[in-house]
Amino acid sequence: MRKEHKCTSCTSMFNREGFLPTPLGIESGEQPPSSSLKMGNSYAGQLKTTRFEEVLHNSIEASLRSNSLVPRPVFSQLYLEAEQQLSTLEGGGRGDNEDEEEEGEGALEPSGPPNPYQMHPPPEGCCTTDGFCQAGKDLRLVSISSEPIDVPAGFLLVGAKSPSLPDHLLVCAVDKRFLPDDNGHNALLGFSGNCVGCGKKGFCYFTEFSNHINLKLTTQPKKQKHLKYYLVRNAQGTLTKGPLICWKGSEFRSRPTSASACSSSLFPPAESSGPLAAFSSEPVPGASPSVPLGAQQAGPASEHPSLATAVGPAVFNGKDSPKHQQLVKNDLSAMPRPSALGILSNSGPPKKRHKGWSPESPSATDTGYAQGGGNRAKYESAGMSCVPQVGSVGPASVTFPVVASGEPVSVPDNLLKICKAKPVIFKGHGNFPYLCGNLSDVVVSPLLYTCYQNSQSISRAYEHYGASAIQPISEEVQLLLTVYYLVQLAADQVPLMEDLEQIFLRSWRESHLTEIRQYQQAQPQPCPPAPSAVAPVTSAQLPWLAGLAASSCNDSVHIIECTYSLAEGLSEMFRLLIEGKLAKTNYVVIVRACRSPAIDSCVAVTGKYQARILSESLLTPAEYQKEVNYELVTGKVDLLGAFFSTLCPEGDIDILLDKFHQENQGHISSSLTASSVTKSASLDAPACTSYNLEPHHIRPFQLAVAQKLLSHVCSIADSSTQNLDLGSFEKVDFLICIPPSEVTYQQTLFRVWHSGVLSELGLEKEHMTKQRVEQYVLKLDAEAQTKFKSFLQNSFQNPHTLFVLIHDHAHWDLVSSAVHNLYSQSDPAVGLVDRLLNCREVKEAPNIVTLHVTSFPYALQTQHTLISPYNEIHWPASYSNGVDLYPENKKYFGLSEFIESTLSGHSLPLLRYDSSFEAMVTALGKRFPRLHSAVIRTFVLVQHYAAAMMAVSGLSQMKNYTSVETLEITQNLINSPKQCPCGHGLMVLLRVPCSPLAAVAYERLAHVRARLALEEHFEIILGNPSSGITVGKHFVKQLKLWQKIEDAEWRPQTYLELEGLPCILIFSGMDPHGESLPRSLRYCDLRLINSSCLVRTALEQELGLAAYFVSDEVSLEKAARNEPLESDAEKLSSTDNEDEELVTEGSTSEKRSPVKRERSCSHDSASSSLSSKASGSAPCRESSAQPGAPSQGERARSPQPCGPSEEGRAPGERQRPHAGRGPPSVISRRSPGLAAQPDSGPRTSQRSVQVSVTPSSSQLSSSGSSSSSGALVPQASRCSLTKACRQPPVVFLPKLVYDMVTATDSSGLPKAASLLPSHSVMWASSFRPLLSKTMTSTEQSLYYRQWTVPRPSHMDYSNRTEGRVDGFHPRRLLLSGPPQVGKTGAYLQFLSILSRMLIRLTEVDVYDEEEINIHLREESDWHYLQLSDPWPDLELFKKLPFDYIIHDPKYEDASLICSHLQSVKSEARGTSRKPEELYVRRQTARMRLSKYAAYNTYHHCEQCHHYMGFHPRYQLYESTLHAFAFSYSMLGEEIQLHFIIPKSKEHHFVFSQPGGQLESMRLPLVTDKSHEYIKSPTFTPTTGRHEHGLFNLYHAMDGASHLHVLVVKEYEMAIYKKYWPNHIMLVLPSIFNSAGVGAAHFLIKELSYHNLELERNRQEELGIKPQDIWPFIVISDDSCVMWNVVDVDCGGERSREFSWAERNVSLKHIMQHIEASPNITHYALIGMRKWSSKTGSAEVREPFSRCHVHDFIILNVDLTQNVQYNQNRFTCDDVDFNLRVHSAGLLLCRFNRFSVMKKQIAVGGHRSCHITSKVSDNPVAIVPAQYICAPDSKHTFLAAPAQLLLEKFLQHHSHRFFPLSLRNRGHPVLSVDCYLNLGSQISVCYVSSRPHSLNVSCSDFVFSGLLLYLCDSFVGASFLKKFHFLKGATLCVICQDRNSLRQTVVRLELEDEWQFRLRDEFQTANAKEDRPLFFLTGRHI
Repeated sequence: MRKEHKCTSCTSMFNREGFLPTPLGIESGEQPPSSSLKMGNSYAGQLKTTRFEEVLHNSIEASLRSNSLVPRPVFSQLYLEAEQQLSTLEGGGRGDNEDEEEEGEGALEPSGPPNPYQMHPPPEGCCTTDGFCQAGKDLRLVSISSEPIDVPAGFLLVGAKSPSLPDHLLVCAVDKRFLPDDNGHNALLGFSGNCVGCGKKGFCYFTEFSNHINLKLTTQPKKQKHLKYYLVRNAQGTLTKGPLICWKGSEFRSRPTSASACSSSLFPPAESSGPLAAFSSEPVPGASPSVPLGAQQAGPASEHPSLATAVGPAVFNGKDSPKHQQLVKNDLSAMPRPSALGILSNSGPPKKRHKGWSPESPSATDTGYAQGGGNRAKYESAGMSCVPQVGSVGPASVTFPVVASGEPVSVPDNLLKICKAKPVIFKGHGNFPYLCGNLSDVVVSPLLYTCYQNSQSISRAYEHYGASAIQPISEEVQLLLTVYYLVQLAADQVPLMEDLEQIFLRSWRESHLTEIRQYQQAQPQPCPPAPSAVAPVTSAQLPWLAGLAASSCNDSVHIIECTYSLAEGLSEMFRLLIEGKLAKTNYVVIVRACRSPAIDSCVAVTGKYQARILSESLLTPAEYQKEVNYELVTGKVDLLGAFFSTLCPEGDIDILLDKFHQENQGHISSSLTASSVTKSASLDAPACTSYNLEPHHIRPFQLAVAQKLLSHVCSIADSSTQNLDLGSFEKVDFLICIPPSEVTYQQTLFRVWHSGVLSELGLEKEHMTKQRVEQYVLKLDAEAQTKFKSFLQNSFQNPHTLFVLIHDHAHWDLVSSAVHNLYSQSDPAVGLVDRLLNCREVKEAPNIVTLHVTSFPYALQTQHTLISPYNEIHWPASYSNGVDLYPENKKYFGLSEFIESTLSGHSLPLLRYDSSFEAMVTALGKRFPRLHSAVIRTFVLVQHYAAAMMAVSGLSQMKNYTSVETLEITQNLINSPKQCPCGHGLMVLLRVPCSPLAAVAYERLAHVRARLALEEHFEIILGNPSSGITVGKHFVKQLKLWQKIEDAEWRPQTYLELEGLPCILIFSGMDPHGESLPRSLRYCDLRLINSSCLVRTALEQELGLAAYFVSDEVSLEKAARNEPLESDAEKLSSTDNEDEELVTEGSTSEKRSPVKRERSCSHDSASSSLSSKASGSAPCRESSAQPGAPSQGERARSPQPCGPSEEGRAPGERQRPHAGRGPPSVISRRSPGLAAQPDSGPRTSQRSVQVSVTPSSSQLSSSGSSSSSGALVPQASRCSLTKACRQPPVVFLPKLVYDMVTATDSSGLPKAASLLPSHSVMWASSFRPLLSKTMTSTEQSLYYRQWTVPRPSHMDYSNRTEGRVDGFHPRRLLLSGPPQVGKTGAYLQFLSILSRMLIRLTEVDVYDEEEINIHLREESDWHYLQLSDPWPDLELFKKLPFDYIIHDPKYEDASLICSHLQSVKSEARGTSRKPEELYVRRQTARMRLSKYAAYNTYHHCEQCHHYMGFHPRYQLYESTLHAFAFSYSMLGEEIQLHFIIPKSKEHHFVFSQPGGQLESMRLPLVTDKSHEYIKSPTFTPTTGRHEHGLFNLYHAMDGASHLHVLVVKEYEMAIYKKYWPNHIMLVLPSIFNSAGVGAAHFLIKELSYHNLELERNRQEELGIKPQDIWPFIVISDDSCVMWNVVDVDCGGERSREFSWAERNVSLKHIMQHIEASPNITHYALIGMRKWSSKTGSAEVREPFSRCHVHDFIILNVDLTQNVQYNQNRFTCDDVDFNLRVHSAGLLLCRFNRFSVMKKQIAVGGHRSCHITSKVSDNPVAIVPAQYICAPDSKHTFLAAPAQLLLEKFLQHHSHRFFPLSLRNRGHPVLSVDCYLNLGSQISVCYVSSRPHSLNVSCSDFVFSGLLLYLCDSFVGASFLKKFHFLKGATLCVICQDRNSLRQTVVRLELEDEWQFRLRDEFQTANAKEDRPLFFLTGRHI
């Protein structure tokens, strides 16, 4: 026997019911270890041999039946367990070794069936009918129960079960010696029986007997399995089913609950299927002594010390006995897995459905849908707010229907008629009997069963503690808690499974607090701590305790105790129901707990209200629609109509309507038309200023969200996963997918059109048409697929376009495409989202980013979600710590604000319910139990609206037939247009989810409106998702007038365009699809929403319809000033109080009377709506914004007379008959509202006038001016829209939903938030913590990600990675925000800024400056005249003079270099910049990157992944560190450099042996002509630019092989290596950490020369001449981004005309061109122009110049061997070096037809040198004048290299040293052997002291100064004597220390001609340890 349960075939060993056959993963045919190996005959005196035979027999049988499994060897079975004392009774194992084969033919699934049992064929001609013996006699109990049966002495009649007849027992006579006694033992092995049909006797083998009685088994026949019940005669002498035969204790269902204080019944984790842990064998205290419990033996317990046995409530699948006990609890204990088959409720007639899947139903693995037949499988648990899920076993996860046992219970025929509701029976623990008869009148649900199962599974959290001692809640306690819960429910409350789960959780936590704490503190102990000492509830005490609990509840909970099975209890309940004895009872709890430790229970909901709601909540949306349709089609609803007509004393409403119509036909129509004509004609009348359609602008919030989205997209691109390469995209395209609602579609089109996003993305030009916009919005309907395909094709063809796929309203269709076909052939749209958005092409396309946008993201936040938590963007909160983050002039008013309005005592709540409506619905529900409550509610509400319309139209008697709320709505709807000069009115949203009912409501209301001649007063619009809006012509005309629309064809297509239209919008469709509503929405009537679907998404979605932006513009002070001017009576009559309060909450509270405040606390709006009259009905209290209105102060604030719409609603009117509506409403609660209220505001003189609002003025049709006095000044009338902006709509809810929404838990979290988040998910465990109010959206998301799993029908169900990172899709984002908050605007804005960013990414700012000092170029005869030469001619070139003048614009503020060519005449420097201009930003141009650009680290593309070393296939590149040393005399020491060489680059180097010492860098030959690679190694010195430096030369080199070395400082090595793992690094020694660029250049050049020598030596051995080794290197800046070439057309040799064009080329092209130059080795330095857009033909006319080269130079290290860079320099080191090279007689050549573009990089480079004080920490700015000081002074020392201080000081303050030289170009400063920048005002003349050097002829010059910088021995006294100086010229000598300063003065005999003073000595402001430089200045004598 195997120990593990991991084989594939066992997953297929389901028996027909879809269960795993055995507990604990024991294979079919194998025995659980230990005593379960004994058969029922294991009594003490038995021989060992019998035991051996039995084990042998079992082992053989197991091997025969186990397909491919190797059974455990017989001997190990015997002897591993033989020593252990076996207790007499087998407890927690299984009833017998083959219970799983329940029916015999168990579970042969096609995937791998066990070998069926081979039956002998029956003899020829015998009867083979089920239920008959082979002789053809009937054996069925039902047939022969009353016949006399001959039973021999010593025989008993027993009932046998046949798998083919699950509903019948076959009668057999069996010798009782072969049956067990009451304790389950002492049965003899073997069998002896007779057939009672034909009388054949003496069957000695059960196999033979089972053949005779046609059991037709597929497994080996066993008496234990098929002989189930004793049969007994009842009082009438009829044979009936008696007690179960107790085969070795199987009746007691081995179920030690926590009643057994000694037995720990914690389940092992799901994986464990090892030996069971030991159980004690003592009987349970309190149980009857004859029932020993749970004695279980273990295998070697030491192997799994922490695993406790898995014993638990049974999962019944059998027809009669609860076998398969431990299944759910063990395998599923703590591993919540979704159950595939939602919930099976057995409401159909008992038939073979229990056998499992019917052939046409989906197989178990198809998951998720019911099988049809009588089984109403609840698809997605339809709405009962929590459907706790049963875990699944193996791949095919199936819920376990709790199937009945025993004889059926008959449901009485007239049950529904008598009870007025269908009882809902929840299966609880244990066996549930069959029901038969009138099954349509009851509903059976397994919800409670699943809830019990779930709370039995102990939390995952305690599993890893090895918590063997913590037991689950016992079944008894569960049942008691259920009773307690039901007892405390109010009469109008409905039980919620979620509440019950939380009760179980709390109870379990409290009872096990000590153990839990122990586990949390200590390590798992080898022996578990003792269980808690609380006395457990035993099954015997249970009924008594339950009765005690229920005794206090006035019989609302009734307990029925039964003896044998639940069947008796159910029968009893049905009897009591029929007799009417349970009229007051809402819940019946039936329990059977007498004879065994296992209890059976069920709970029946019999309360009419609760039963109706619960039974309706079990319907899926589809079933609900079907049911309603059926009732409408079959005319069942006509009963309602008939009933309504009896209510109306004047007869039928329709008769009244007709009468009214005839009476008023004449004058009404004429007056109406007259008024409407005058209205439209009176355009010059005062126009209404409140009407303005919102202009489209982006609010700060939307911009913030768009930027958050952008930063998320960037972070995906920046991550090293290479999932998104933003650099490779040139533009953005998008597609918005929306649900199939025409209005949403038009609304989205409108928003896209007006946002301008299309033109911004460059997708559409100026003339956009509607058709063009439609391409970007996809309605997910039947036609969607073709449009989507073209989108995919488009994305495939345009790899450089980034496509954003926006899935708006993303919570809508989450059905998996896998189950789509199963679910609904009728609706092709189902599962469409999954088929389109989750298709492979979308997931794999590297250029598609999917953005899900929704207000209810919960269903996308499960354990299997595809969206990473890091890719979620939540709408930001407007306030953080009291700070308004994004100031806006509008405040969002959403669900939480609505709920707050119910809590704040001083204003009328915006959420209300209508108690009289609810009362009427409840009454009618009892009267018409067969009608669905949605039908009743709709008919009642429509009736109320009809009556209210009639009442407002003058039939005042009808007021008694409507509710206060509906009357208020209707009054305001009809009267609001009269308040406004333009006729603007308000919208009433009437939500009717069911489309057929909506159509009925529409027709009825339209009919009533027509009869009352109100067609032109308000419109009724039927809003159906599938169709557009239809509005009458008259109203379209009005809308066009208001919105100033000329287009004759215009029709409103969105609800937003109905702004200001007085209308009732009947909004249908099961879910809203994101339709936005206009600001004129004043009432949101949700009284008809399906109150049973208590799911968070559904609830919030409905309430989201009312979400609103409230104007914040009304200042509170103004409101506070104006308020007290109102009279109190006006407060009473006008609804403005209520309306204004939101805006002025602070100011109004003090004037509210206590009485009123108390009243408005009662949220029954029937009581509170006294003052809450319609919004349009009141005079304007705030001055309206009319230009001519008088100022606030002088304006007469007189209250308006009470117009028709403001009729006071006096108490008298309220007392109307409540026929058939339950008890009359409580009047007393309302009346205080009318009492004169204590007035805290100053009273005004008009108060007396207004008080005349009395009950008498009830003639609603009167003009209403009766009570007004002529003296009142009429006030500007008030448009309802003015208020609309300032106050959200009023929302009416069903009472059930209202209670749910307004209830809060202990943390203040609304109850609604803790509901199941969505229909398509389920809780992962009932042991979850509660949500808390303080959770942010992100924390809520993480909560749902941990605690919810998708149902099988959910599209994420198959994404089984359970939160592992690789399960997330990298390019998927989720944007969530409250409904109607502006998410569309935010994502459209995101598209715009994403597009801008991409364009910005493909562009770069390059320096674009003209060359400087062009005018100083002397026209000489020496030009390079061969204009078309591709390369310089060496002889010609040598004759060119060197141009000393610097032309590079970056040196605009550097000193000019004078040469002999300049004449003295040009005094002023041409364009000298003013000093303040020096810091102006340098000019740049934005350039589009070409395909030959160099890139920084942010560029990722397919081609250069391998180049960058980030390719996923490679490990992060391995590199090796190599030291490389060479000596250099000038430094006087050996230089140690380090190379970091990636493995991929080692071929560029020579090593002493593989992996050995680095010897040299390979160099090519001059003679090589290959075009495959670049010969010159490129060195790029860099600092501070690891991210931004342009080191990716792959594209610039056009993929050619090249050697590129980054030269970095030691402290930056690691960061550069991280960003550029595949680049060679040359690491400078640490002494250069603070050095400037000169040091890098110096070391590059020295290293390269040293390497050249090494290579020459190495290759000489190979026979290569030293001069053939390639001597060039490239030194490039880290900001060179692109290279250009100028193509010149010279148009003939002589011609001076030529044309030219510049184009971008690769660096490879340029390098190969230069490297191919003839005689190239004769040039020392080669460079190119710096690009400028202002380049003129003069600059490119000559192809070559002999001048300075910068930025990108090609250096001949051989020729320049003796010319060094100055390693101390920070600035101008290239100019200094150029001058030295030239003076050494070497050639510098600039290719003018090539140019380099330099990118502006704002970080790093020379900017990284900061000069700060060494002493103080505070970053005080230090000016250059402070860079030097007197020696030995107390000056602040600076933390900067001395050389840098020197250079910076001279650049800014050299005029202090050289006053005569200022702006004196004729007399420059003589600079010996170096060029230092003395600022742009001072010119210098450079001379070299080296012998044979080329120098400017200085005989003409008289110098104004002399600069000697660290001069060496070549400078002597005689050398200086050659130069002439002005009198008063100044000298500056700079040396390393004071000593050498004095020596230099002496050596150069300076004192002969120069005069020095002590105070003229200075030093750089460095501390001694930083080795300052010293200066000495003097004057020429």
